[in-house]
Amino acid sequence: MTATSALTEFTWQPQPEAAAFIAELVEQFQRDCPWLTRLAARMQTETGTRLVDWIDHFQLPAGPEIQSRLIAVGYTDRGGQEWRIDSGLFPPVRLDGKFFVMMLKVDSVRDFLLAHGAVGDLNIQGDPTASLRWDYCPQRAAGLHVVCAIERHGDPSLSLKSGTVDAGKLLHHEERLLLRRRQFDDDLVGFEHTKMLIKWAAVDLGMPRACDLFFRAERSYWQSRNRAAQIQKMRQDALGLGWANHDHHTYRSSREYFATLIRILEMMGFHCRERFYAGKEAGWGAQVLEDPMTGVVIFADVDLSPEEVAQDFSHTPLFPRDKLGTVGLWCKLHGEAFLEAGMHHLECQFDFNAAREGLKEVGVDSMKPFTDFTYLRQAFTKGEVWPVAAERIAALLEQNLITPQQAETFRTKGAVGSHLEILERNDGYKGFNQTGINEIIRDTDPRRLSEALGSDLSAPAH
Repeated sequence: MTATSALTEFTWQPQPEAAAFIAELVEQFQRDCPWLTRLAARMQTETGTRLVDWIDHFQLPAGPEIQSRLIAVGYTDRGGQEWRIDSGLFPPVRLDGKFFVMMLKVDSVRDFLLAHGAVGDLNIQGDPTASLRWDYCPQRAAGLHVVCAIERHGDPSLSLKSGTVDAGKLLHHEERLLLRRRQFDDDLVGFEHTKMLIKWAAVDLGMPRACDLFFRAERSYWQSRNRAAQIQKMRQDALGLGWANHDHHTYRSSREYFATLIRILEMMGFHCRERFYAGKEAGWGAQVLEDPMTGVVIFADVDLSPEEVAQDFSHTPLFPRDKLGTVGLWCKLHGEAFLEAGMHHLECQFDFNAAREGLKEVGVDSMKPFTDFTYLRQAFTKGEVWPVAAERIAALLEQNLITPQQAETFRTKGAVGSHLEILERNDGYKGFNQTGINEIIRDTDPRRLSEALGSDLSAPAH
């Protein structure tokens, strides 16, 4: 695959036939399970999310009719009675048994059961340290349709058989990753330090479990610095869901560290997917990566020139330039997203209108949508403003990378650091809107936001 073909290799399209098939299954489950219908209504009104986006997988009775239907809508047999579809985002299907089973994905089965009053009848399948745990939902259907909740830790299997790890080692690495050092005089030392933490965790736990731990910690760190995230997490935790509806994690990187970031992600098991280049005016590019074991998707942003698009910019070293784009300036103001700053945003799957309206009611405003297609809708919450360290402003001034006026704005008003992104996908659409991303990258440039908002900015968050 050439570097230029990588820009066009992944041409995701809506898959309405597969979406209709999943909608039929959901309707069948809701008819047989009134509790599920009530849960779906609560998801929409209390969290701004949709039931369909919380489905981990289905287990259906095997037979020639269901196999023909799966093939017709794009599923393929992966062996072991597992059927999956690569052309879109749809729950996989396991053909086995006599019952119709819907598995809902959650961060913690224990927390889900507690949130729904299922206490006193402990029957969770899988040890507390297992890579996969599940249990029946309370008030599950009395007929052939059964609803369960499942949590995964780097284990994509549909067989429901799981491995376990040593509890002490698990807690040790969980703590080290959550509270890892993030500030370094030399960021390359920081990348190497973090890489070693991940490798040490992988030695004891295996890389899929280490990867799962790492991104749970990343979400927690990002959430600790973003009010919109804290409020939405509280809303989702009230139903015991957690962040299991995450769509992708976005990291901004300075040019000189981008190849290092990609190497670490690939070490963790990520595969490079599509690339983006927004054009000469925008001056940035991105690499999408996906880990098949954890299901985590990464959107990695970096400043790029037109000439570099023809290269394999994810693996070819990029050198600093005498002018900063939106991504580079953000990193100079706040630090690398992989280190001090944390993620620029976490994007989760929602009911677009319900999420924006629900968050607005509790004091969280959204920016203008930058994608509004029938199959994809996206908008940022209003950015979280962070203070900027005096030494970072001084360094940017000394290198003539910002003007004195911009420096004063950053010094007195801070600069936008992070967001929660609200996304709605329909018809299983798996891709992104390159034009819309170009616009939002430009619109969230710290120079534009800080100067445009001026005195309207709230006090910097801490």
